[in-house]
Order: sequence, then structure tokens, then C-alpha cells
Amino acid sequence: MVMANDTMGLGQVSFILLGIPGLEDFHIWFAIPFCSMYILTLLGNCTVLFIIKTEPNLHEPMYLFLSMLAINDLALSSTTVPKMLDVMLLGSREIGFTACLVQMYFVHTFSIVESAILLAMAFDRYVAICHPLHYVTILSNQAVGKMGLLALARGVVMVIPCALLLRRLPFCHHRIIPHTYCEHMAVVKQACADTTINRIYGICVALSVTMLDLSLIATSYAMILRAVFRLSSREARVKALGTCAAHICTILVLYVPALFTFLTHRIGRNVPPYVHILLASLYLLLPPMVNPLVYSVQTRQIRQRILGILSYRRKFLSDH
Repeated sequence: MVMANDTMGLGQVSFILLGIPGLEDFHIWFAIPFCSMYILTLLGNCTVLFIIKTEPNLHEPMYLFLSMLAINDLALSSTTVPKMLDVMLLGSREIGFTACLVQMYFVHTFSIVESAILLAMAFDRYVAICHPLHYVTILSNQAVGKMGLLALARGVVMVIPCALLLRRLPFCHHRIIPHTYCEHMAVVKQACADTTINRIYGICVALSVTMLDLSLIATSYAMILRAVFRLSSREARVKALGTCAAHICTILVLYVPALFTFLTHRIGRNVPPYVHILLASLYLLLPPMVNPLVYSVQTRQIRQRILGILSYRRKFLSDH
């Protein structure tokens, strides 16, 4: 245990990541599936990026947004999983204040960016179904690029105050974080000063991002459903809704554990700590792994390209 005093500078402060509290003896058994999920995340998202880059037919807004999602998923998982595995497999639990702050900053920044990209993808589906004749005009490559930059800028700007507010706090307790990574509220709880501002700002950011993005996504899909059910052909309705299936799955995979984690961290007094930490860890592991799988299965162009690569590899191996 690392002891501290009030005179220590922030450069000397370090934290201890416990991993999954209460289940420390089983860390290795959690590390195996976590590591497997991370490997699948790397393979899946890199494959999607490779296919979109090498296929000129896929250089369209829908796939450009999917590329942004894949890059963000790679960044989000790589920010946390290596240290998470370091804690579970090697027992290297100490993390410096600066490293913890950087990890916390990128975790929450990429999480906000992820939500913004999903919102942009919902807008893409809305334009494609409700205004198909103006699709190319509204969602030009320049417009898509601006939307991507706005998504990144929002995440960067909104999380900066969290980091600045944390830097002003003294950390003079035991500084043991019962978590697998440096999450904002988990770090705030280690301070030995009034953290009301930190807590209020954190809640305001989480609620504003979640409620705004979910409301706009729900509005987009309400208008999409209204347009779809006006179509006379049943086949046309099924086809239109089919283009939204992958996006809806991605939304559910991201927001369901995110909302549960947010609520249990603040009002879930009776939820065991290990349940909260497991869900918080899966929140960062599951969406980046599932997203490329969902889009590979649901998107015909990507599915056919992957099958083509696999068949070529089998043929190459059989010939040699």
C-alpha cells in the first residue's frame, strides 16, 4: 500500500488499481476472455478498415462513419486493456497520477466520440431513407469529415474540465482504486477535499451527452419508421429497415451497459462492487469487439469481401 501526505506533489502521487474487488484470486480467469476479446477487437476493426480502404465502392458516407467507429473502438480499447491485463496477469497495479489522468481523459473522450459517431450514423440512415434523392448532396465527403471533426472536438473539449478539476485536488488517503482502469468517479473518490464540483460536472457531462444523443437518435428513427411504413411494398419496407439493423444493434451494445454502469455507480447502493466493475470493464470491451462482427454480418458488401478473402486464402493454402 502506498502512503501519502499533504505535501506530496502530483508528480509523486500514484494509485493502486485493485482490478475486480473481491475477485482478485480469479483475475487470471478474467484476463483470458478479456485478452481474447481485445485480440478479436484488433482483428475485427483492422479488417473492416482494410476492406473499406481497399474497396472504392465502399467510399461512401455510411462506410466512412463505420471507419471512424472502427478507429475510435481501437483507440478506446487500447487505452485501457493493456493496463487492465497488466494488473490481472502480472500484478502490476501501480499507476502514476499523470498516467491515470491521461487514461481517464482518453477513456471518457473516446466514449463521448463513440456516442457522437452513432448519432452521425443515425443521421446518415435518416437521410438515406427519408431524403434519398438529396443523399449525395447532404452527406458529401466534406460534410462527413466535418461531422467527424465535430464529434472529436466535442469529446476533447467536454472532458478537459474533468482533468483540470482533478488536478486541483489533494490526494492524501490510501489512493486504492477498486477498479480495472482510471474511471473519473473512481479517481474523484480518492481525493481528501470537497469534490462537489467534480461530481456535478461529471454527472452533467454524462447526462447531457447521453440524453441529447439518445433523443436525437430516437427522433431520427421515429422519422425513419414513419417514412418506411408509408412505403407500399413490403419488400421495400424490409429492405429499408434492414439497412438500420446493424446500427440499432451497435446502439444497444453501447448504451445498455453504459447506462447501467452510470446508474449503479451513483445510486446502486445494493449492487455488489464486482458486478459494477465487471460491467464497467465490459462496457469498454464489448462494443469494440461486437461492432465489426455486427457490421460484417449485416452489411452485404463487407460480408462478401470477407468471404472472398477467406476463399482466396483457402485456395492459396490448398495450392501450396
